Amino acid sequence: MSALAANEVPQQLVASYATAFGEEGRAWIAGLPALAAETLERRQLRRDGSVWSGQASLVLPVLCHDGTRAVLKLQMPREETAAALIGLRTWNGDGMVRLLDHDPASSSMLLERLDGARTLASVDDDDVAMGILAGLHARLVAVTAPQGLPGLGDVAAAMLEQVPQAVTRLVDPGDRHLLLGWASAVAELADDPGDRLLHWDLHYDNVLAAEREPWLAIDPEPLAGDPGFDLWPALDSRWDDVVAKGEPLRVVRRRFDLLTEVLGLDRDRAAGWTRGRLLQNALWDIEDGETRLVPSAAAIAESLRNR
Repeated sequence: MSALAANEVPQQLVASYATAFGEEGRAWIAGLPALAAETLERRQLRRDGSVWSGQASLVLPVLCHDGTRAVLKLQMPREETAAALIGLRTWNGDGMVRLLDHDPASSSMLLERLDGARTLASVDDDDVAMGILAGLHARLVAVTAPQGLPGLGDVAAAMLEQVPQAVTRLVDPGDRHLLLGWASAVAELADDPGDRLLHWDLHYDNVLAAEREPWLAIDPEPLAGDPGFDLWPALDSRWDDVVAKGEPLRVVRRRFDLLTEVLGLDRDRAAGWTRGRLLQNALWDIEDGETRLVPSAAAIAESLRNR
């Protein structure tokens, strides 16, 4: 099992690349088996398990020539890939999967092997799971962001420029009111965007069981900014289960209180930047043709009232 067969490339990855990158994405996926084979051979890596994948990358469990168990992560070179490398090198394994090596020729990463079959979503008690996530999150945002990363100030300015046109595409007056409120929250905070190293996508499925520590974060999309902008993925984690169990507002408030306490955040500021994250998600959805806000966004916004 040294090469990668075309039929091993997960269909979710094929579809994701076609949607996000069009012809360029389809071409990269078509060349993925050859890229994987060449990288494995050149780096003297031997496959050691089944393929994993996310929305943006293919992950191959491998054995290094010295017997070290690792994973080879392959994804199309993008600005986000460069940012991830900066973040991984800066954290250097503190609460985060450790980067063992990087190959510029293939834009591949060699990472320490974690338990890809066991995410934090496997922990049934939400307080326990969120406490674990919050502890990791506090360690990650304790680091000052290095040079070379996108900054929240620029992200906020770009969002505010998009709002006047985007709001006209929403068909529901209540949705328009929410969007404008989120924009107002961002406008109040935009002059002080923060300087912490943010993960930007830390939710239950991006925390894996490990050997070096019980749990470690994976798949960062680093950004320099205020930790409040980093809370939404955790608040939204396992959303279908939250809704199915009832009382989603109570669960979100409990999660928000736990996160802000462990991270030592000002609650008003954290709530404001979380509204900024809701704004960002909504703008992306509107750009993709949506004319309504997703129900979870409205529920999270309601849960943050008077927080």
